[in-house]
Amino acid sequence: MKRRTVGQSDGRTVRRVVGLWAWAAFLSVSPTVRLSAQDSFPSRPPRPAPLRPARFPAFQDLLLPSGLRMVVIENHEQPVVSVTLSFRAGDIYDPDGKEGLAGLTAELVTKGTATRTAEQIAAQIEGAGGSLSAASDADVLTVSADVLSDRADLAFELLGDVTRHATFPADEVELARTRALSGLQLELSQPGSVASRFFAREIYGRNPYGRRPTSESLRSVTREDVVTFAGRRLRPAGALLVVAGDLTLDQAQTFARTAFGGWTGASATVALPPAPPTKTGTDILLVNRPGSVQANIVIGNTTFPPTDAGYYAARVASQVLGGGPDSRLFLILREQKSWTYGAYAGLQRNRGVGFWLGTFEGRTEVADSALAEMLHQIDRIRTEAIPDSELRNAQSFLVGSFPLTIETPQQIAQVVTQAKLLGLPADYLQLYRERLAAVTPLSARAAAQRIYRRNALTIVVVGDAEKLYDRLAAIAPVRLADVDGKSLRPEDLHPKAGPLILDASQFFSRTDSFQALVQGNVMGSQVTSLRRTADSLVFAEHTVLGPFLQQRTTVVLDPATFAPLQVEQTGTAGMQPAEVHLTYANGRVKGRAVTPQREGTPKTVLVDTTVAPGTIDDNQLHVILPALPLADGKTFTMNVFSSGEGVTKLLTVKVAGVENITVPAGTFPAYRLELSGLQLPVVMHVTRDLPRRLLRIEPVGAPLVFELVK
Repeated sequence: MKRRTVGQSDGRTVRRVVGLWAWAAFLSVSPTVRLSAQDSFPSRPPRPAPLRPARFPAFQDLLLPSGLRMVVIENHEQPVVSVTLSFRAGDIYDPDGKEGLAGLTAELVTKGTATRTAEQIAAQIEGAGGSLSAASDADVLTVSADVLSDRADLAFELLGDVTRHATFPADEVELARTRALSGLQLELSQPGSVASRFFAREIYGRNPYGRRPTSESLRSVTREDVVTFAGRRLRPAGALLVVAGDLTLDQAQTFARTAFGGWTGASATVALPPAPPTKTGTDILLVNRPGSVQANIVIGNTTFPPTDAGYYAARVASQVLGGGPDSRLFLILREQKSWTYGAYAGLQRNRGVGFWLGTFEGRTEVADSALAEMLHQIDRIRTEAIPDSELRNAQSFLVGSFPLTIETPQQIAQVVTQAKLLGLPADYLQLYRERLAAVTPLSARAAAQRIYRRNALTIVVVGDAEKLYDRLAAIAPVRLADVDGKSLRPEDLHPKAGPLILDASQFFSRTDSFQALVQGNVMGSQVTSLRRTADSLVFAEHTVLGPFLQQRTTVVLDPATFAPLQVEQTGTAGMQPAEVHLTYANGRVKGRAVTPQREGTPKTVLVDTTVAPGTIDDNQLHVILPALPLADGKTFTMNVFSSGEGVTKLLTVKVAGVENITVPAGTFPAYRLELSGLQLPVVMHVTRDLPRRLLRIEPVGAPLVFELVK
């Protein structure tokens, strides 16, 4: 769920810190924390205490004149109140081509009303010691307020104001769009997120549950779209107001009448969505992520509507298969095989058809073995009765952890809201634990046979397809796609860099200054220059990034071919030396590089290897990219020597459109360049108009941005 609140990396081993991409990766690595062992640890775990009954508090359900349904759960143990207002206005209601609209609406609904600015709303709720938030998921858009009970009136007042009178200021729309695009960019840099997006599309097809926002859909959303969506979907009839905490029914009714009195209307009707596709066989969609050292697997299929009586047995079976650290997938793939940090399986309930999925993340070399083992465990749980002890452990966890989900008024409101919005029976929460406890080995196996459709599974694997294709094809039929969803052929997995065609007029003498921002704060600078001498071009870079990095780089280029001749780099990164000394001549590169390591001991790489004609050094990309024949939709592939690693990599540069980019130097129409194949994906913006200048550099997944100052 995407949550916006008012008032409230994948880990990478750093091999070098020489170019932009490497030391951005260095910044993105979190420090390792070591925990000291306890001196006296019991040799045996304590015996479990008897299970205490969990009595879900009684709630009162009534329909207000506007058609708004209100549920009140009185809980006077703490002087707090949680008020949640939910609408059928989730992501599945986004119009085609406007995916992300519901999420933007949730982001914006608390950003100003006819009588309050965003700052005034925040000040009021914070001044009362509370919080106001909005969120959207697949099915619903929810606005919630949590306050001390003596300010319950404010919670209702603000909820009524933002849901009925939000103004959606134009400047806030642009800020929300920028944040959404930044979040999407980060999401698409993470292979697990990419796998989830493809999986949803595979199992749901044209059904709205399969859609996800794209940069194009987010950019297409206008303020008018947000206003129209809110006006059509945020209506009282069919909405749900849940009040939990230190408040009586009479008080809740009084506050609700004041906040929502006179409000009328029902959400606009929508066409019946298409059914998810029916699969007739198990296959694999392999999404190519060239150079990836890990593979992400998502496996599963659609299941049933939320009110299906088979849910309880299916929930227990899923817990046994992959619900936690004592589940089969976790114990086998992590504890026994050491292939992953974790592998899981679980059920997802939607208001429409739900799904189950299993996940794995691990080294490319073991991905096929891990997938085979996951399929084997699915076969086992479908065909073998679960041993009594294993079944009891799963049931004990599910039954025993339920009270932890209803400890506070906020949690109670969330649980009741979900149950009501899913259309679950009135006794669902009261009998939840008893029904889980009643599951037998035979009913769990029957549920597994039903939900795990072994001969019609959807399997998505994201990783280096060149290394994975043949291995996975031995398990099931394989289809290929790139990360943009474009179909590939097996022969496409072996791309070759073509000759670089460069515009010589772009190699003009100049000096550019950039500011370096870390998490939005200016933390350093970068100055680059290009100058001509009698027999060469010289590119120089000086980067200072707070206490993290000091670096000077000089690259000497051939003035006719723009090929590298010599690279000299000195500096420190993370208090470790960082050096590169390379010479390119006669199809070879020789020298050495000293690269900082996460463990704290620099590594020296000796370089003496051949390079293909047209290969460039990664430290000269600043001057090479603006000289490419850029045009929207074009893609370039080039050989790039990674100087700190001593190897040649295949770099892909995709021109992903033209955007208006504002940096300290001004606002410019600019080409968006998406680079992949180096240590981190990178987005660069280069001016569309000549002479071209580099405007912005943003390593994806690192809290670092460079912006042109002058």
